This record gives sequence, C-alpha cells and structure tokens, in this order.
Amino acid sequence: MWASSAFLLGLLLRSCAAQEGVWAPCTDLLPLDLLTRALPRPTHAASRQIHMVQSGGSRGLRVSQASALSFSASQVFTGCEYFPEEFSLVATLKLQQLRPKRNEFVLSLLEGGAEDRLLLALRVSRAQLHFLFLPPGSGSRSRVTFEGVGLDDDHWHTVSLAVTGHYFTLTLDCGAPLEIKHSQPFPRALNTSGTRFYAGSRGQRRGAFSGLLRQLVLLPGSDASLSLCPSSDPSVSELSVPAALQTSPVQPNGPAYPYEAEVRVTAGTRPVCSGPQQGQLWFNTGLKALYLCEGSHWTPLLTSKQRLDYVDDYQDLYTNSETFDAEVFTIPNEGLFLATANRNSHSGSGIYKWTLGSFQKYQNISTREARAWKHFTISSKDFLVVANSAEVQPERSVLYRWSPTRRRFVQHQTIETHSALDWEAFSIHNHSFLVVANHRRDSNHNIDSVIYRWNPQSKRLEVNQTLRTVGAYDWEFFSVGQYHFLVVANTFDGRTTSVSSTIYVWNQGSFQHFQYIPTQGAVDWEAFSFEGRYFLAVANSQRVSERGPSNYSINSTVYELNPLTQSFLRFQDILTHSAVDWEYFTVGEERFLVVGNSHDGSSYSLNSIIYRWQGYEGFVPVHSLPTFGCRDWEHFTTTDGSFLVYSSATSRLSKVFRLKTY
Repeated sequence: MWASSAFLLGLLLRSCAAQEGVWAPCTDLLPLDLLTRALPRPTHAASRQIHMVQSGGSRGLRVSQASALSFSASQVFTGCEYFPEEFSLVATLKLQQLRPKRNEFVLSLLEGGAEDRLLLALRVSRAQLHFLFLPPGSGSRSRVTFEGVGLDDDHWHTVSLAVTGHYFTLTLDCGAPLEIKHSQPFPRALNTSGTRFYAGSRGQRRGAFSGLLRQLVLLPGSDASLSLCPSSDPSVSELSVPAALQTSPVQPNGPAYPYEAEVRVTAGTRPVCSGPQQGQLWFNTGLKALYLCEGSHWTPLLTSKQRLDYVDDYQDLYTNSETFDAEVFTIPNEGLFLATANRNSHSGSGIYKWTLGSFQKYQNISTREARAWKHFTISSKDFLVVANSAEVQPERSVLYRWSPTRRRFVQHQTIETHSALDWEAFSIHNHSFLVVANHRRDSNHNIDSVIYRWNPQSKRLEVNQTLRTVGAYDWEFFSVGQYHFLVVANTFDGRTTSVSSTIYVWNQGSFQHFQYIPTQGAVDWEAFSFEGRYFLAVANSQRVSERGPSNYSINSTVYELNPLTQSFLRFQDILTHSAVDWEYFTVGEERFLVVGNSHDGSSYSLNSIIYRWQGYEGFVPVHSLPTFGCRDWEHFTTTDGSFLVYSSATSRLSKVFRLKTY
C-alpha cells in the first residue's frame, strides 16, 4: 500500500533493480512530461501530422499519424534503464464515443518498435480504461481494467493512475479513487533498454488516438492525485502541460503547429458564455447578429446597424404578488427564463419560461418575502439563489440547482442571512464566489455582509470573507483589465441615508478597501464599459435624516474611472425620483441607460426614463415609460427581438416592453 515503507522510501529517491538485485537511485522525483518530449520540432516533417485544436475551453493535440509522437525511453531513464516500481501516470484527454469493441491507445512503451513486444500501455475503450504491462519472463501481458469509466463522452477528463505492487488506483477528475488489487504485481525490474514511448498510439502500424491529448505525465514514486487535487476545474487539472498548449497558438513567425478550433454556431436565445463555449459562435436571429464567446461575454462580430425607434407595450405579466426583482437568464438546451422575487410568503415566487413569444408560468418556489434572485453557473451547472428578507427564525436564504432530469430547480443548500436584499455572483481565477447584502439584524444596520466561495469537493458554498456594511442593499462586481472590484450600495445607518458606499478591490486573495463614494440611500449600482472607458451608475433613493422631511427627488450619479487618479470621479448627475434601479443595454451600436423611478413623495405612478449615450453630452433622455411602483428593469433579447421588463413593488402587474428598431 501507499503507506508501506517501500513507498515512503520511494518518496525520497526513485530506485531501479539491477540484475544483481542492488538498488540504486535513478532520476530525480520530478514530473516527467512525456507529451512535451514526444513533440517534434515545428520544423520537423512529423510536425505536419500534429494539429493543435481548441475545444471545450482548452487546447489539445490531435495526431493524424501513429508514429508522430514518440521518443526513446533513454531520454527519461537517464540514471538507469529500469522503469520505476511505484509511479503515477496522468493523462488529460477528450474523446468522442467509441464503437463497441474498439480500443485506442493513450500511451504505450514498445521494445525496439516491435509490434509484438508491448511492455506497458494505457488504453481506452467504451466505458473502460485498461492498463497493460508485460511481466519479465512472461509471454503474456497482464491487464488491469477499470469498468464504468466513461472517457469517450466528448468532454475533457483528467485521469491519474497510481501503481504500486499489486495495487492500481484510478482517480478520475479528482473524484473518489477506485482501487483494484491485481493478482499480478507490477514488475520490480521492467527493463526499458531499447524501448520507445508512443503518445497516442501503439506503434508505427496501428491507428492514432482519434481524440485530443493535452497532458501525459509520468510521476515516479508518488500518487499524482495528491498534486492534482483539489482543483477548481478537475477535468483539466494540470501537473505539466506542453508550453505550446498554454500560450497563444499564433507565434510571431506563424503557428508552431497547424491550429484549428472546433466551432459550433448556436442560433436562438442567448446561451451561456463560459469555459466550454470559448471560441464558439452565437447567431441572434432576431437581431440578425453574430457573436463570439470571449471570456464571459459575447463579442459582436457581425451586426445589423439597428437603431431604437420607439418602445411598445408587449405583455402584461401578473405575478404571485408584488415583485421586488426580476432575473432573466438562459439555460442551455432549455430556453429563456424569468425569476420573480415576490413579497408574499404564502404564494411564493414564480419562474416563467419564454414560450411562443411570451413569458408563461413554469414553476413556483416557496420563498419568504423574497427580495432578489441571482442566476449563475458553475462547471456548466445552473443555479438560482434567492435573498429571503423575512425576519423569521431561522433567517435563511436558499440556493437552488437546476435538475436536467426533472427539468426543475431543486433545493441545494440553505444559507444563514439577515434581511438579505441582494446576491451577486462572480468568478476570479477559476474560483466561484457569491456575496450577500445583509441589510440589518433587528434594528442594527451596521452588520457584516458575507462572501462565500464554492467548494468543488463538497459542492457547497463556504464562508470566505466578511465585510462590514451599513444597511447594504446591493452588490455589483466588475473588472478593469486584470483588476477585480466589488461595490456595495450602503443605504441607511439607522439615523440617516447620507452614508458612503464602498468600492473594494481584490488584492492577494481577499477584497480590500479601494474608495468611498458619498451616496443618498443608495439601492443599486450598475457597472458598464465601452471604448476603454469604465463607468458606475448609482441609484440614490431618498434623503432621510433625523431632522426635516424626506426628499425623494434627488440626483443619481454616473461615475467614471479616471486612470490618472485611479479613482472613480463624478461624470454626470441625473435627477431621479426615488431611483431604485439602473439597467445598461445596447441596441445596435447605440448605448442606453434606463432608470426605475418609484416614488416622488406623493405618487408611485411615475415615468421611468430611457437615456441614450450622446458622447460629450453624456446620457440624454429619449423615452418616458409610464410605470407604477417600478422596482427593477431587465433587458433581454430573443429570436423575437429586444425587450425590457420591469417589476412592480406595489402591484401584481409587471410589464414587458418591446424595443422597436429600424
């Protein structure tokens, strides 16, 4: 076993058995990158048989000739000529479904290139992984087979096979290890003299591996899973990957190897743009526009030059009760959805699906005075988290997970919150986070809001950091180049709404104070950028103090990041009436902000305003939309066109507007 004294000795030196039985150290205990060693020089003729392929968010190598990736074993066994007795093999691969009874070799070690002298191999078949080796003096090979290992599903997988004596332990994508005790132990003295490694084949006259190879590593004397796991992306966890697969495929003098990308064009509603969709295309049939997935955003490639003409009343949406928030999101292969955060705890909150050109009720979820929903994805899985604000014990908000089999959201985790009003989801360095806006605890508004980090092993959110907030109402995450920021809307300290809101910057693994901004009952921040400029818009709701009446008609402000002062400076003041939300959106090449005006001190029936960007003039009003108790705006596009939806905090009636263009 791995705890044996022989293994512990192997952690200190890699040994080989000489014919006389004398043990002597071989090479250092470093990962041996077999794939890098097998790669021919870009100028070598064999390099034309190798293609770099971008697929599923990662690059791999596709081999068209069996012998293209090979090298002499003497290049790695420099201290002696015996294969290590204890070792791990690590492979990262992507393979489409194999035909029954078809086998493909990931790695092989052949003696003298002879087809009938296979000393060692890692082989894949449908739902199986095989490890083969030839015991010394034996005419037949031993085979260790791991059943139910679905590697041929057209997704990236990282396998780690640890070998010591009779024990063979497989770890797939940092999951639970699977151990087999084999009747035939791995040989203590497997002579590699005159042998060659073949990556992605079984020699010169057999077919090449049909999938993609990203990593092939031999780690002598150690269980590689201890170095690979845990990982934020276990399917492509790295021990050592060829440099050609980590850097840009296009070099100054042209690509190092022929390069291609597996491109898929998706039509219809906006799909999620994340790791697996990198480099993929989306065609918006409604807007007649083509987009490329870059990072987490869809970048327009070809768009028709549309201009906003007018706004049309499109759908009356009657919700369970008054609606504080509307969250529009897309689930791949399912469609476009709308989640409403409804006040009434008895009737809960609704999930609606865009069906035949309108939102139709799809699912009802039990909530407690819901104030906000947030949709996000982790490893291609869809989640919804609700901010419950009811002051009942225990105070819990709930995380839901989309079940592809039930085609419904199911409860995944409950989280302690305190009058929660908002959630924000974001990702930094492949780690997923959620931050909650805890508004108050009893009458105390000066409490901690909490940042949670997703644990990929437990598949739960865990507390990562706390930040002291003052009546927190909203969080907004944004990035400027390589820098990541969070800004909180602080609303009320128990006496006045004249409190500063705070911008935090990510620094050395946590958020640190960056800038204070004076606000008046701030309830929303909207971050947006264009043409290399970065903006923040705050919705100031009211001016309240212990002296004098409340004032609802006050300025909300757009701030712009000044690269010289490295701070956000006032760019434009806009008169609003108890503003509760800003929403930034584009139509063609035009840029817009819509504000939710909710109350002027006497009435909730007010016009919410759409502002258009006009360069030096800033944002100017272009459309007035009658709203009643407006609480939230969301922009979305479908194959039917471009839309705005607003939720009402004083009525069951929310509305969908269609943006008519020309």
